[in-house]
Amino acid sequence: QVQLVESGGGLVQAGGSLRLSCEASGRIFNIRTMGWYRQAPGKQRELVASLHSGGSPNYADSVKGRFDISRDVAKNTVYLQMNSLKPEDTAVYYCNADALTVGGLKYFEIWGQGTLVTVSS
Repeated sequence: QVQLVESGGGLVQAGGSLRLSCEASGRIFNIRTMGWYRQAPGKQRELVASLHSGGSPNYADSVKGRFDISRDVAKNTVYLQMNSLKPEDTAVYYCNADALTVGGLKYFEIWGQGTLVTVSS
């Protein structure tokens, strides 16, 4: 089994910063894409940022210039540096990965349990 474990959420004032981390563990052969989604109360889950192996990052328009996604491929870990946070960034942030297990035949999508980010005004 493969699982994603997130950390780094919490409460921060508007204008502040937080760094989220997500580590994949298990019998992993390869991960193509890792990314972050978020879901605010009463809203649908939306993509925040994603990063494909060897590719350029992809960001939601609402976070461009403020958030930065990076990966440590050797550690199967993805990070989300969030700067200039706004109250509208408040949400549960979920890590997502597209993974292939050792001995597996196809890639599958996995999700973390989510970490809450609260930005106070």
